[in-house]
Amino acid sequence: MLVIARLALMNFLAIFRENSSENLLFEKNELGKASAVASLGMIHLWDHDSGFAILDKYLQSDDTHVVAGALLGIGIVSCGVKNDYDPALALISGYSTSAASITRIGAILGLGIAYAGSRKDKLKSLFLITLSDSQAPLVDLVFSAISLGLVFVGSCNEEIAQSIISVLKNLIKAELAEPIIRLLPVSIGLLYLGKQETFDEIMKEVSKTFDKIMKDYWDVTLMSLAYAGTGNVLKVQELLSICSKKEGGSHQGPAVLGIALIAMAEELGVEMAVRSLEQLFKYGDYNIRRAVPLALGMLYISNPKVDVVDTLSRLSNDADGQVMMAATISLGLIGAGTNNARIAELLRKLSSQEHGVYLFCVRIAQGLVHLGKGLLTLAPYHSDRLLLSPVALAGLVTVLHACLNMQPTILGEYPYMLYILALAMQPRMLLTLDEDLKPLPVPVHVGQAVDVVSQAGSPRTITGFQTHNTPVLLAAGERAELATEKYIPLTPILEGFVILRKNPEHHED
Repeated sequence: MLVIARLALMNFLAIFRENSSENLLFEKNELGKASAVASLGMIHLWDHDSGFAILDKYLQSDDTHVVAGALLGIGIVSCGVKNDYDPALALISGYSTSAASITRIGAILGLGIAYAGSRKDKLKSLFLITLSDSQAPLVDLVFSAISLGLVFVGSCNEEIAQSIISVLKNLIKAELAEPIIRLLPVSIGLLYLGKQETFDEIMKEVSKTFDKIMKDYWDVTLMSLAYAGTGNVLKVQELLSICSKKEGGSHQGPAVLGIALIAMAEELGVEMAVRSLEQLFKYGDYNIRRAVPLALGMLYISNPKVDVVDTLSRLSNDADGQVMMAATISLGLIGAGTNNARIAELLRKLSSQEHGVYLFCVRIAQGLVHLGKGLLTLAPYHSDRLLLSPVALAGLVTVLHACLNMQPTILGEYPYMLYILALAMQPRMLLTLDEDLKPLPVPVHVGQAVDVVSQAGSPRTITGFQTHNTPVLLAAGERAELATEKYIPLTPILEGFVILRKNPEHHED
């Protein structure tokens, strides 16, 4: 994985050096300092050797925001990297009980990102202590719950779920009105991500706990995550019926996102969901309209379809500022890592027209479009859409739910939540290796994936192909085939690593 990571980030590292980051650091306000230091972790993503060495000096700073950014950066560097010595846990865990709130948040979120999907018991013990503390600040409780959801994604851990529900039971009415509270149902939903068979048990417990307004929000959020990626038509219809009710409600936003999460499993479901979303935007109330652009971004993430780009381009000039910001972020999501020229031009025009928080959204989208200089992707599906990464989907879902109420979260007190997208980042290339796991350049045909087409004894699964030498980039909907009989693939020819060995029956001409 480290070989691919270094290849993917080589060009990006060349244009951003440590000195420039230091100059940027001293120009920022408090949260800006934390984000600037954490960005070093993003630049050195998956690279323990240099990443830890660069971030370590910021841990010695007297500024708590700089320390928080360093802790978050260490978590980002460690994202998706397995190490028997657990250096991230050793470096970060001591700060999770720091006196400064921002430092605690940096440590908690850094650990959640570093060990997402690992189900590490040490982290469960650490975070459950925070959740059981009746004197803990609300923001500590929320981010501890989110980190537990990321670390134990898809585990159906009842102990953690009960602890999060207990936190909500103990909150006063004023705290329940805080926007950040909306992330607590997401944290439980992550525990049951894609586990529809155990969904009913947790829903019975939730139904006993909350009033109708809170219960509706939790029901929709948990159901959409439990059935994410399943393509369950009955659940999509149920969510559509929720969106069609005239009385409205804050739970309609998660319902719109849920339609996208469930329907993204297959191409036909995606097309039908887009048609439904168009009608919802036309006739729905403001909660629905503001969620539709985010749902489109989820359906076509890192896959800039022309008609979807046109739709989001139109919505980015909507009269509703929330719709405008959501559409701008979604333009970045559908173009993430593609260097799409059309989206880049649209965002350049928007950057000359907007200011303030709107311009901030444009800059985020521009960064996403050029993610890893065009060598990375945010798509949670991989291996020719055969596999869904729960960790990648968890990162996307968390950020999208935060974007449902963007002003007080992403654009307000918690801009560093955007770094959770690191969980979904992965190289979008095909790299061929020999049996000793050394890079082996071979010619391959790269074209649009289609059903098998037989041609005079030569079946093909691609059309309109071009021949390149590996490593090659694979865009959404593309597939690769070996263009030589000199080697035999020992693994499927999909995104990522392919191991080849020489064909003993092949003879050179």
